[in-house]
Amino acid sequence: MSGKTSRRKFIRRSAAIAAGAFVIPEIIPSTVLGMGGVKPPSDRVVIGAIGTGSQGMANMRDFLRLRDEVRFTALCDVDSVRLDNAKRVVDTANKSNDCRTYVDFREFLEKETLDAVSIALPDHWHGIIYTAAVNKKLHVYGEKPICRTISDGQAIVSAVRSNNIIWQTGSWQRSQANFHRGAELVANGRAGKITRIVVGLPDGGRSIGTPPVMDPPPELDWDMWLGPAPKVPYRGVSHWDWRWILDYSGGQLTDWAGHHIDIANWGAGLEHTGPEEISGSGVYPPEGIYDAPVEYDFLCRYANGIEMRVANASRLEHGMGTTWYGDLGWIHTDRGNVLTASDPEILKEVIGEDEIHLYKSENHWQNFIDSLRSGRQAVSPVDSAYRAISVALLGEIAMTTGETIKWDPDKEEIIGNPRASRLLSRPYRKPWSLPEA
Repeated sequence: MSGKTSRRKFIRRSAAIAAGAFVIPEIIPSTVLGMGGVKPPSDRVVIGAIGTGSQGMANMRDFLRLRDEVRFTALCDVDSVRLDNAKRVVDTANKSNDCRTYVDFREFLEKETLDAVSIALPDHWHGIIYTAAVNKKLHVYGEKPICRTISDGQAIVSAVRSNNIIWQTGSWQRSQANFHRGAELVANGRAGKITRIVVGLPDGGRSIGTPPVMDPPPELDWDMWLGPAPKVPYRGVSHWDWRWILDYSGGQLTDWAGHHIDIANWGAGLEHTGPEEISGSGVYPPEGIYDAPVEYDFLCRYANGIEMRVANASRLEHGMGTTWYGDLGWIHTDRGNVLTASDPEILKEVIGEDEIHLYKSENHWQNFIDSLRSGRQAVSPVDSAYRAISVALLGEIAMTTGETIKWDPDKEEIIGNPRASRLLSRPYRKPWSLPEA
């Protein structure tokens, strides 16, 4: 930054206009960036991390590659081994041993002075910790899915809006060229009027039965790991495999909805709405502690006539990914730089200057940092992330009840079904509760 505009003043100004305004960032001469064009520490975004496991560490390394943009100063995790490992990585990057560590996120949020926080945790913690971080006026890079329940998602969205926060969801497919191109072709009618979307997500996980009760490893604070989830004895399942247990996640369905359903919504213009009717069924493990569906297949009907089918990939013609069907053909995109169409000529179409140009990002983590400096919202904002996972959560409710769910996407409530409405939230184990705004 120039001598008249410190980094903290710039970040505060970004927060003030984060609701959507765009500010042209100052042009920073390389001569003021320090030796070799690298910003001195005082000009970098100060960031911390809550959750330093597999995805948390991956995100942290991606941010650390932006060495002249960010500086990590504090970390938090309930596993001391993972925490110590993350501290070594940060201290090496910082060429110091000053990175501070915490087990309790509340102490972390209370003591640290940060610009932003990167958060990667089991889904059942998202409502509480995302909301708490946002209420501390911290900008957030938050992993998908952003919530375990509809009510948690509503609280997170409300907090982000009221605090004018820059939010980037870890739905990094939006920063990949093939997904952007496919969605942009669809948005500009190259497949014609979209009538149907098919979203393929992974087939379910394996069963491990019911392992015996055992003592938690000494490095793991098991009670804090559980947090608002029901109190249960430790059976050797915590890191990674939590996603196959419904108290913590919804299996492959909710794990991947924030990716492929998000892309489906992006292309079809469904980012700010939801289905009006949801019906379907799932296959669940017959025994053991893993109880998330191993197969799932549900249909969503929208007010504009679009039908979206979400199912495990082995049931579908194109398998994994997103396929939009219109009256002129279909477009399919998936990981591995996959982008195909019913007619290859569709993929050669040029998007005109006056047509729809979707938000362009080539690096998801850089895009978050750029957004903090410009005040423009990031490519994967909180609203679209919530609408993507809400489709999966409504599908989960339809499968759980075995009923067709009627949903009001504007009021965000289930119509005429008190039993299903109860599943929009999950009770928190005392003393945990959602933070007040």
